Amino acid sequence: MADDTADETTQDGSSTGARQAARDARRANRLAKEIGAFAKAHGGAEGHIAHLGQRGARIVLVGADGGWGDLVAPTHAIAEQAVTRAGLTVHETFDGELAGRVRTGRYEWSRMAGIQVGGPSND
Repeated sequence: MADDTADETTQDGSSTGARQAARDARRANRLAKEIGAFAKAHGGAEGHIAHLGQRGARIVLVGADGGWGDLVAPTHAIAEQAVTRAGLTVHETFDGELAGRVRTGRYEWSRMAGIQVGGPSND
């Protein structure tokens, strides 16, 4: 009986597993570059990886200056590879210490208030 976990071989002799691994490595490298650019623009950065279910994982970035952003990776493993390659300090949880560093602006407060009952609309 054949092993169902073995990689399939394509007509050009490469395995589908090897091709997927190479694709994942390229995705991780791209994310790592974006993380590095964010860190450079914000005087350093720390982050947290949040599970998004089937959609993958969100890498939440918090800059030393309070700026913040996020990136989405197709899998948690790719997100972990990206933060490792970027040298990002990753927190297990997005706790009060990390969240307290985030500086929001007028836009974010307007958006959050619009979600609340009676808040301004964002139309």
